[in-house]
Amino acid sequence: MKAHEVMISQVHKVKETDTVKSVIEKLITHRISGLPVVNDRNEVVAFISDGDIMRYIGKHSDKVLDTFYYPIVIMGDYENFEEREQRLLNLNVMKLAKRKVIKVSWDEDIENIAAILGKRQIKKVPVERNGVLVGIISRGDIIRNTFKEFQAISAN
Repeated sequence: MKAHEVMISQVHKVKETDTVKSVIEKLITHRISGLPVVNDRNEVVAFISDGDIMRYIGKHSDKVLDTFYYPIVIMGDYENFEEREQRLLNLNVMKLAKRKVIKVSWDEDIENIAAILGKRQIKKVPVERNGVLVGIISRGDIIRNTFKEFQAISAN
């Protein structure tokens, strides 16, 4: 089985000029965990996930040192949560997105894609044809297509 037989071709994506606000809106609206970031030619230039957003929120909070006896909160000159939230929403997506994106070709074997997802511990991978985004494949897509006989069982 090849990538183009399993991939979702209607890919939710954002442009490299979009803000994190548009990313969050799409993650929530479509109930997904990550999006490819594309340029004007629909080439994948980065990938942003809910984890990238969580790391940003965590990075800008007060730091807690876990000592042997008790945790110590180090207070700094940090802005309040609402200010951090607004700053996050207005950030350009490329400030948080990962630029080293693992991508696969539309004619890649599913076994190879499953190995990539498992080894790299990622949830989904963009699919390209001639350098252009044409789809996306998640772990669930591979499992559903590999074990179709279970879909009939679970429907009953």
